[in-house]
Amino acid sequence: MFDRDNKAVMPSVATIGMFDGVHRGHRFVLKQVSDYAKAHGLASTVITFDRHPREIVLSNWHPMLLTTYEERIRLLEETGVDRCVILPFTKEMAALSSYDFMQLMADKLGVKVLMLGYDNRFGHDRESTFEDYVKHGEAVGMEVKSLTPAPSPVERGETVSSSMIRRLLAKGDVAGAAEALSYCYRITGTVVKGEHVGTGLGFPTANLQLPDAHKLIPAPGVYAVRCLMTDGGWKKGMMNIGTRPTFGKHQQTLEVHVLDFEGDLYGQTITVEFIARIRNEQRFEHEEELIAQLKEDRKKIENLMI
Repeated sequence: MFDRDNKAVMPSVATIGMFDGVHRGHRFVLKQVSDYAKAHGLASTVITFDRHPREIVLSNWHPMLLTTYEERIRLLEETGVDRCVILPFTKEMAALSSYDFMQLMADKLGVKVLMLGYDNRFGHDRESTFEDYVKHGEAVGMEVKSLTPAPSPVERGETVSSSMIRRLLAKGDVAGAAEALSYCYRITGTVVKGEHVGTGLGFPTANLQLPDAHKLIPAPGVYAVRCLMTDGGWKKGMMNIGTRPTFGKHQQTLEVHVLDFEGDLYGQTITVEFIARIRNEQRFEHEEELIAQLKEDRKKIENLMI
């Protein structure tokens, strides 16, 4: 059973990180932790933070993240680890040395074995090497072991990382992001009133407002999506991310046209999963041209998502 945020001392094998996205590479690592824990009669533990450490260390840094706090914890639960310890990242925590942090993990969290990847760094002395962590571990009664890195996708040749996935989404490659994540990228928002432009074109849209300003939004364009409705059912959708250049200058909006749906969605919460990018956002000289393109987009999406 997943034990969320239990800080009780529990003999465990642990790993530590932000785990933004809980992507394919993270899952590969966490399986090693779970397997080792089962083989040695320990609890498998993932140690993470309530916010990105850089938010505290760099006061003017505003992260764009793959997962909200709740999404990240839910995805960690799905990996099969026994417990998740969520530490509040504060200025005081940022000031801890790697040795002091390992002492905390040993004394307060019961970590007997710490498994680290090649790029794991923690403590204000981030120049510490793996050998330093091994030495600190010996001093606090903790064994430090090296994790096997996740294999890189052959067709991409780049190690899967949160940064790599952010780059894919920034250019609209939601299919590539899904491959690296092992699930479709999603956003969840509340439907708010818009300017009814889509309705006038024959394509009524739900305008989404996201609750978390740090949630990364894919590149502008038109996307084939799946929409999780409030009744728990999924529907096909066509999403536009952009500024509606045909109608002048606007702020960026997130508008989804839910196929085969009629009704009022205002105030409801919708989750949108990105399947594929259909085209770039573009400006049309006349509304008729835009309507013709939207019909073509819808047909393409219906054929894609049979």
